Amino acid sequence: MAEAILRGLTEARLASPDRITVMNRQNAERLQELHRRYGVIPAVQEQAKHDALHNADVIVLGMKPKDSANALRALAPLLRPEQLIVSAIAGLSIGTMESLLGGSRAIVRTMPNTSSMISLGATGISFSPAVTADQRELALAMFEAIGITAVVEEPLIEAVNGVSGSGPAYVYYLMEAMIDAGIDLGLTAEAAKELTVQTVLGAAEMVRRTGENPADLRRKVTSPGGTTQAAIETLERFHYQEGMNAAILRCAERAKEMGEAIRMEAALPLARSE
Repeated sequence: MAEAILRGLTEARLASPDRITVMNRQNAERLQELHRRYGVIPAVQEQAKHDALHNADVIVLGMKPKDSANALRALAPLLRPEQLIVSAIAGLSIGTMESLLGGSRAIVRTMPNTSSMISLGATGISFSPAVTADQRELALAMFEAIGITAVVEEPLIEAVNGVSGSGPAYVYYLMEAMIDAGIDLGLTAEAAKELTVQTVLGAAEMVRRTGENPADLRRKVTSPGGTTQAAIETLERFHYQEGMNAAILRCAERAKEMGEAIRMEAALPLARSE
């Protein structure tokens, strides 16, 4: 996801690569790869990391949720009050971030998805009260460079996670089933994949271009007593919609659980290494 944001920033020329610094915990080879690919500046040494964090106007957080509490505690003394913090960490609330960073901050909480890698992402965005109008505009421009954005109240970020954050995986799972079924019916693996990919692409583009509700488009291609109706009736017998709804709700619930776990960890003192 961090690389998707980098690509969006550089390709849209929102920031010059020599003004973007990248860092991680210990994978220097990965940082050098990003430098070669995009021209961004790798920060490998601890002092270079500290200087970059202190001097940056915008800091994008992309660590794993399980690492976020300790990471934000470590960041807190390096930051300036006016910096914009952009989080792409699932479950991590603005309130928990402020608690870990020591008070009110300009924080943008986001939930992008992996289609951002090809600039077709969908990102939900929420803002803390301290975010200025200019910072809000900058954050939106960052994520509009890699797809579309939807500004939502923070409690709805988990709903965004359920619908679009994890959404590509649901579509891939559907495509897996379509390809496997095609092969079972005698198609080659290549033909089954090509037909499935084009079908999903075409269906999504039909919804986008026509602006019609997917349910209406489905009804238009479902002739009474025909093949499509037979297929839809089979899906209904297997409670397809109920299963999908339950999966999306569970995804949102899991995001809340992860956030609560981070919040509870944030209440604990930072563990010291022996």
